[in-house]
Amino acid sequence: MSVEGTWNLVISTPIGRIKAVVDIRQQDGVLTGTAHGAGEEVPLGDLALDGDRLTWTQAVAGPLRLNPAFAVTIAGDTLTGTSRAGRLPASQVTGERRTRLGGTGH
Repeated sequence: MSVEGTWNLVISTPIGRIKAVVDIRQQDGVLTGTAHGAGEEVPLGDLALDGDRLTWTQAVAGPLRLNPAFAVTIAGDTLTGTSRAGRLPASQVTGERRTRLGGTGH
């Protein structure tokens, strides 16, 4: 299963909905990624794919300084799951992979 691509995420938190963009790439069998949102770009940590389940962690500077852990299930070009930071309640995560435009390039 390929999880590569650019994903538009919506995280439904107790303080409102947060939109983020996650870029995931695979090179030599290793997954890497970055998250973009709220004017910051952070690397994804502990990125792992197990079947259709994708997990990662990331650091968030605002509005609160957190290190949420994400666990999502991939189904084609959509994903659903949760994000949890410390003792805070889990937040619902949904996302869609952006479609590639044009020819064979990225």
